This record gives sequence, structure tokens and C-alpha cells, in this order.
Amino acid sequence: MNSALNLGQGDDAAAAQNASPVVDVRGVSIAFQGDPIFENVSFTVAPGETRILLGPAGNGKSVLLKLVNGLLCPDTGSIRLFGEEITRLREEKLFPLRSRTGMVFQEGALFDSLTVRDNVAYQLIQELVPDQEIDSRVREALSFVGLEETFNMFPASLSGGMRRRVAIARALIHHPELLLYDSPTGGLDPVTSYTIIELIGKQRDVYRTPSLLVTHRLQDAFTLCSNRFDPTVGRMVPLPTGQTDPGTTFLMLGNGQLIFDGSLHELLHTNDAFVREFLE
Repeated sequence: MNSALNLGQGDDAAAAQNASPVVDVRGVSIAFQGDPIFENVSFTVAPGETRILLGPAGNGKSVLLKLVNGLLCPDTGSIRLFGEEITRLREEKLFPLRSRTGMVFQEGALFDSLTVRDNVAYQLIQELVPDQEIDSRVREALSFVGLEETFNMFPASLSGGMRRRVAIARALIHHPELLLYDSPTGGLDPVTSYTIIELIGKQRDVYRTPSLLVTHRLQDAFTLCSNRFDPTVGRMVPLPTGQTDPGTTFLMLGNGQLIFDGSLHELLHTNDAFVREFLE
């Protein structure tokens, strides 16, 4: 992982606006068995940017993540990942792009029969990376999430929050250029949820990895937007009153459409009735 620390977020946000998007979704629609999930959705994720995708359960947020990663193909529209159109790529052509993307699935999706080491290293094992390199990279990823001691343990012996942190370590093992988080705090208690959000903030603020985060938990979203990870104290600290992270912005799906794309300030002051009801 790039260890250079630079917390000049205002400069990063300005640079990101002038760079080519990491993700560029244009006019995307998808339906399952004739039932539309969403229609004509467009948005981008710029280098260094964190997009938080909000919305109630069952409105297509996880589907959108799978489209971005090429796990599903839209009925219409265009999706560019790292500048390459992926909507009609064959599976083998998608592998190199997916290897540049880390995905944290709902509930962690760990293999119960494998140790933490082998769960985190799963893709490296498939690629026949030497064991010594695997061990080093797994320990690095586990150190990032504060779980070095779980190296030889099995998922069944871990708490729900620890399993979610292992899933984040697995997503980081390839030093990804994009991170996709699918409801990473779903089903967790508030204290454990904060730990997960702090890890996401750490990845955002220390390594500057662009991210797309799906959640329905407003508290998590607002915490991420109004705090930054300070490596000198090893935790999240609040931004000055009235300030928010300029590179963390919001999207919202509703009624089969992308109904919001903007900053936290714009989100809190929107007049859209669906958004207002969700926020309240």
C-alpha cells in the first residue's frame, strides 16, 4: 500500500475534479424478469473521491455496485471502469479490472472452512503467489484493520465486527485503485459500526482510495463526512464546526431513479420529498 500520508484534502478534491473518472456510469437501466430496478442512472467517482450511496432497503443499491464491478450487465447504458467500457466485456477481459477493485460484500461473505489468512489471501492463492509473499501481504492487510492476532483463526471464532474487518482486509490485499462497500455496517451494533466506519475513513484519508459506499445508516454516512482519520492519534477526529470532507459526497436512489447527487450541505437542504422523508 502507498504509505505516503497527505491530509491536504482540499487540494486532492480540486485535483480529482480535473482527472478522468475512475467510475463513469451513463444512462444505465436494469430490470429483473421485466420489473425495472432503476432507469437512466448516471454518476461518476473521481480519483480520491468517496461517494456514499443512500436509500432504503430493496431499491437497487447493491445491484448498482455489482454493475460497477461487472458482476451484472445493464440492459441499457454505459459503464466505464478505469476508463474502459465494461458493459459488453467477456468475463476473462473483466478479471484484470476486477483485480484493481476491492469489494466488501454484505455480511463479509467469508469462507467458514478457511482460516483468516486464507480468506484474506484467497485471490493471491488462486494466482499462485508464493506463500512467503502471501503471508507478508496478509499480515500487512490485517495490521491495517487491527486484527494481526487472527491470522490462523477461523471465521466462526470471530465476532461479527471482526469478520467484517477481515472482509475489509481481503478487499485491500491487492492494494486496490477502487473500493466498493456493500452495507459494511449492516446488522452491527453502533460501537462496532463506528469501528468499521473509522477503517473506511482511514483508507480514504491515508491512502486516498476512491470509494463507493452503500448504506442506509445516516449516522455512518454523516460520521464519515464530518470526520477525518488522524494517523498521529490513530483515530477519527471531528472536522472544525461547519466543515465537511470536500471529497465525500452523496448519491441517492429512489423510485427507480437517481434522485440526488451532491454534497452533505445540499443533501440536508434539498426540497425533494423522497429525500426529506428518508432523512427524517
